[in-house]
Amino acid sequence: MAGERVLVTGGSGFIGSHCIVQLLAQGYRVRTTVRSLGREPELRGLLASAGADTTDLDVARADLLVDDGWDEAAAGCDYVLHVASPFPLRAPKDENELIVPAREGALRVLRAAHAAGARRTVLTSSFAAIGYGAIPAGRPLDERDWSDPRGVISAYAKSKTLAEQAAWDFARTTKVELATVNPVAVFGPVLGPDLSTSVQLVRRLLDGSMPGLPQLTFGVVDVRDVADLHLRAMTDPAAAGERFLAAAGDWMSVKDMALTLKERLGPAGRRIPTRELPNWLVRAASLVDGSLRPLLSELGRPRSGTGAKARDLLGWRPRSNADALVATAESLREHGLVKG
Repeated sequence: MAGERVLVTGGSGFIGSHCIVQLLAQGYRVRTTVRSLGREPELRGLLASAGADTTDLDVARADLLVDDGWDEAAAGCDYVLHVASPFPLRAPKDENELIVPAREGALRVLRAAHAAGARRTVLTSSFAAIGYGAIPAGRPLDERDWSDPRGVISAYAKSKTLAEQAAWDFARTTKVELATVNPVAVFGPVLGPDLSTSVQLVRRLLDGSMPGLPQLTFGVVDVRDVADLHLRAMTDPAAAGERFLAAAGDWMSVKDMALTLKERLGPAGRRIPTRELPNWLVRAASLVDGSLRPLLSELGRPRSGTGAKARDLLGWRPRSNADALVATAESLREHGLVKG
């Protein structure tokens, strides 16, 4: 890997920054993209706080909505990790605010990777592209499954599904070597104050800003293990042309998450609620709290999935659900991002 260069899009994001930390630690040279070069000092500081030596890091300007900059960003790169994609806390008024940058951005990156002769591109997709819409009965969801973009699904799930489908279509027609990583809800240590949507859940549990717990069920995975799976999918010959559902263990209800944190954190978890809310009350609260609206279709609809393929094919060994959740909480407290 000495001298090999990897392009990581969205390097200032939760998953992207952890990918860069691991790549640099393993001796790769890294180029990452930001929409404004004014963010470069902030990004380097973020990575340095995680112990990364950023000497072998280059920062380039590129935007998912614009062609300019992508060929230059990908030039000379052996691999590409396309991590960048919008994931807002609140649902947009127009679904195309998510769909267009997700789908068109993926195609821009793939075209640039193809032009640069990159050996493989790894696309960060999501469980949102697997588990929404029609759900097969009698087995956990896995990489064979696709969300139905024509069904009643969130704008985010639709954007991730359409973006991944467009990427696979591009790979088939150009013979580009592609792999995708489809994480469930991503937790783990934060590196700075810009919090992902999943981590916001833990923050709200800790600071007591949630009056009760919605009846929702999620898969859990640690961001460090998601980054590790990206690197495995990048280089392992067995990963070419494959999807990988990144899930650490059994799916957890929000109540299970709350009880796990409360038990493991002791006094630091004193504000965590444990009372489940009736679905009608969550729906009523969504009229005031827009962050609840994307969750309404999932209330009371437990699902499950399996990350066995990544374990069996790539030797992936993720941390436990509990360890991922506790690492999230501890890092939020260390960074002073929890009230009280």
